[in-house]
Amino acid sequence: MSSTARMIDACLETLGADAFAPVFADFVETLGVDQLMIFAIETGAARCLLSRHFANAALAGELAAAYIAGGFRRDPLLPALETAASGSVQLHRLEGVASEMDDGYRERFFDAPGLKAKTTVLAVGETLRLFVSFYAVKAEGDVCDPDLARLAARLALLHFERALDTGVPAPLTVLSDRERAVCLGILSGRKSEAIAAELGIAPSSVITYRKRAYGKLGISSRAGLFAICAG
Repeated sequence: MSSTARMIDACLETLGADAFAPVFADFVETLGVDQLMIFAIETGAARCLLSRHFANAALAGELAAAYIAGGFRRDPLLPALETAASGSVQLHRLEGVASEMDDGYRERFFDAPGLKAKTTVLAVGETLRLFVSFYAVKAEGDVCDPDLARLAARLALLHFERALDTGVPAPLTVLSDRERAVCLGILSGRKSEAIAAELGIAPSSVITYRKRAYGKLGISSRAGLFAICAG
């Protein structure tokens, strides 16, 4: 079995589980991708399900927060995703929609962060409509193989449709149980001491789990956590 096949098999084995995100991210990184972003688009809102910049974790969180705060409404692919049929998977390259971007959108999501190329897959399931986007900092050549990009998008759709059945905010489904519990405590407004008492752990452990969670989510602050869990 090839290394790519083993990674895909590992993704299939972890669908709906905490272990999926790191396995999936490892697979995506082998496609020559510098940044991965997955957003669910619902009525008038966007939710970040996974954001990962493989060289700058904080940048992914910043871009995700800006996108769900309103940037998604200016995405030239939004109408296509909103009208795509259930069960469909559509692939788009940056050059195909670049002329439809306004200057502010291009500056915020491409020029400022230094992203030159992008492949986006519109993946629509029974309950979710996803933008699964793969970015590169170099413009030479295509960003990832189109067939593997479509396959990755299908894997993401399968995973998140299973994971969302738990009722946990979608971005937190990629965390371990402890990391998720700490983030849920933060979202409910509790301080570290209260979260520690509830979980039966030391306050220092809360800080450790929080740092690990923020690293996986590509954020660096409470504000970032609230932003990606909005909606």
